[in-house]
Amino acid sequence: MIGTPSSPFAASWLSALFSGWRYLVTGLALVLLASCSGGANQPKPAQLKPVVPVVAVQQIWTARLGTVSFPMTVSASGNSLIAAASDGVVAAIDARTGRDIWRLNLVTPLAAGVGSDGRMAAVVTLGNELVVIVDGREIWREKLTAQAYTAPFVAGGRIFVLTADRAVHAFDGNSGRKLWTQQRPTEPLVLRQAGVLLAVGDTLVAGLAGRIAGLNPANGSLRWEVPIASPRGINDVERLVDLVGPVSRLNEVLCVRAFQASVGCVNADRGILQWTKPADGSVGLDGDGRLVFAVESDGKVVSWKRADGESGWSSDQLRYRGLTAPRVVGRSIAIGDASGFVHLLSREDGTLVNRLTTDGSAIVATPTLVGETLVVVTRAGTIFGFRPQ
Repeated sequence: MIGTPSSPFAASWLSALFSGWRYLVTGLALVLLASCSGGANQPKPAQLKPVVPVVAVQQIWTARLGTVSFPMTVSASGNSLIAAASDGVVAAIDARTGRDIWRLNLVTPLAAGVGSDGRMAAVVTLGNELVVIVDGREIWREKLTAQAYTAPFVAGGRIFVLTADRAVHAFDGNSGRKLWTQQRPTEPLVLRQAGVLLAVGDTLVAGLAGRIAGLNPANGSLRWEVPIASPRGINDVERLVDLVGPVSRLNEVLCVRAFQASVGCVNADRGILQWTKPADGSVGLDGDGRLVFAVESDGKVVSWKRADGESGWSSDQLRYRGLTAPRVVGRSIAIGDASGFVHLLSREDGTLVNRLTTDGSAIVATPTLVGETLVVVTRAGTIFGFRPQ
């Protein structure tokens, strides 16, 4: 059994050379949407109305990390979390107190968030190096064939990496020896954003373009592949359908988003598509046993019934506020915005039940529940620990 893992905007187009082919790498929706609405015509963020807290939340600690300008993912295990800053600082923090368990400066800029199984942690540098850390000490680093923006997945003594040339690589966690590579067909554009890489039972699940694939973690062979979205449009930008994280998992069923195209749910045991629905969003989703929750590109918060994809509730009160993906927290879902607020909405009907303040800089990672602590990371590099009551 492979364990399950515990997902910021870039300001410009980047160009990267992967295995002899030239790819343009986008930075999330900021680049693509800016081409559609610019200057004075750009929609103004919704004005925030006063909120009477229905769900009590207490801030219990803060910690400093460092500026974050890459696709940030926080790794959680038990009551500890591991996070990283753009300059290469990686820290394990006790989510109950905010105190460091260990902290390491790799002295090299990072391109992707942290993956960890609770013992080994892994990050990817801007120099395309996979770096593995144990107990605050670097044990090895290995050059990758291409850049990676998705946090490595660590399980079963192995490190799995999804690179931007749409390849999945497996490494031995102790030695760094490459075990296998699964290369899928490539397309001209990829997102500079965290994708999909996790495990369901003994199957490694990866998002490859608009398809979700189940792989044998022992040798990388393909077990099944299911389309969530197909390329469409007349140019490469319009045809971009990468799957984006985070995902919503309930037992063997995964619900995922294809960038600005659709959402869908898949039975990952059998590799069977259960449903898909058109959806125009750029960040991942979360859900509970009844609903799947997501944020559309205009900031509308929406839900679908997990069983069949039929529409649930929707909310317009946070439109154009630069929202993160949602995270289920008790009776609520938590969503960060570009002004440093964290909004708590009722899972039942989407009404606002509380609003949390941070340092005023954008929330750069999906809020993460670590034990009983809601962890929020800002672009300025402050980590906040909140305790929902």
